[in-house]
Amino acid sequence: MVAGIQVNTLNNANIYIDGNSLLGQAEEFKLPVVKFKMAEHKAVGMVGAIKLPSGFEALEGEIKWNSFYANVWPKLLDPFTPVQLQARGSLETYTSQGRTQQVPYVVFLTASFYEVPTGDFKQNDKAEFSSKFYATYIKQQVNGADVLEVDAMANIYKVGGVDKLDLYRTNIGG
Repeated sequence: MVAGIQVNTLNNANIYIDGNSLLGQAEEFKLPVVKFKMAEHKAVGMVGAIKLPSGFEALEGEIKWNSFYANVWPKLLDPFTPVQLQARGSLETYTSQGRTQQVPYVVFLTASFYEVPTGDFKQNDKAEFSSKFYATYIKQQVNGADVLEVDAMANIYKVGGVDKLDLYRTNIGG
């Protein structure tokens, strides 16, 4: 007997900045990519080089706005005061029986914007605005369960709720 196929879809979300909904104001929200720094290690007696994890690249994301919003721009233009960003979606599961489950998919970020547009105008086209940010914190949850948590300022890295840097923090006295 063939096992049933289960397919998940996640195809829309709402964005919040400091707890305020931005529903209908953004065309696209590019969440940061978690990219590991890998340090090459080679030594006499080893038949080849290996790469070992040595940290994380900066967490960078982008929001493409569908217009200018005077209530949002002051938050984007202050790089000294981080904002709390949140993306909330509905992760749906489908089987041969149709949609069988809908659970919340939530990503929390602490971010500072470093590139804020003043507009890109073309004749008879709407203006384009795309702002970029760096995040010092990201937490990803599915149905209330932690999937990922990275806090670059506190040396925290958790996967599935398991702290992967607890001994590291102890070893360095932090």
